[in-house]
Amino acid sequence: MAEAIQKKLKGEVEKYTQMQKDVSKGMSARQKLETQLAENNIVKEELDLLDITNTVFKLIGPVLVKQDLDEAKATVTKRLEYINGEIQRYESLLKDLEKKSEQHRELLSSLQQEYQRAQGLAVGKV
Repeated sequence: MAEAIQKKLKGEVEKYTQMQKDVSKGMSARQKLETQLAENNIVKEELDLLDITNTVFKLIGPVLVKQDLDEAKATVTKRLEYINGEIQRYESLLKDLEKKSEQHRELLSSLQQEYQRAQGLAVGKV
């Protein structure tokens, strides 16, 4: 009996470890998005300082191409909306993963207790 519980416990520990890796990956991706958000907010602030007489350039490959100020502002605004949406998506994903992780941790705890009881019974029989 103890061996069956041990196998199940080992499998659940592997699942839990994978879940923790997924949480870590999600947090890393969210941090990258936060960095992109900060960078794009700085770009937006800089574009807001410009007036129609200033020239805006966009880097496309190795070439700088003239771009309309309003078009540049619209592009940055859309990029900010997209990044904010992705951050919210990752936050909800991380909350879900944390909730599942907590449930899995409780399951592991109960399995460990069950395994210890089974070992105690096995020792008592010997």
